[in-house]
Amino acid sequence: MINTETAGIIVMLIGLYGLISKDNPIKQVLSINVISLGLVLFFIGAGYVEGGDFPIMPSNSVDPLPATLMLTTLVVDVAITALALAMILRIGREWT
Repeated sequence: MINTETAGIIVMLIGLYGLISKDNPIKQVLSINVISLGLVLFFIGAGYVEGGDFPIMPSNSVDPLPATLMLTTLVVDVAITALALAMILRIGREWT
């Protein structure tokens, strides 16, 4: 079975392929979004502790910081993606 870090790297590589191979700016923005989601998946997997307890317990606890930072990253990614797509649509209207 594939672990989360490997799945994150594979998703990042798929997004990188889409970014390099596509000429459409909307597809490029969505490829950047896929790269970001792969990075989030990688860091969530890196922060996972097998058999870990709540962070209140001092022994063998899971660090909540990676999950918190990745949640913030997802919110920022949605805002940046919306802004980039709106700018692409505005530029497309100006050029036609």
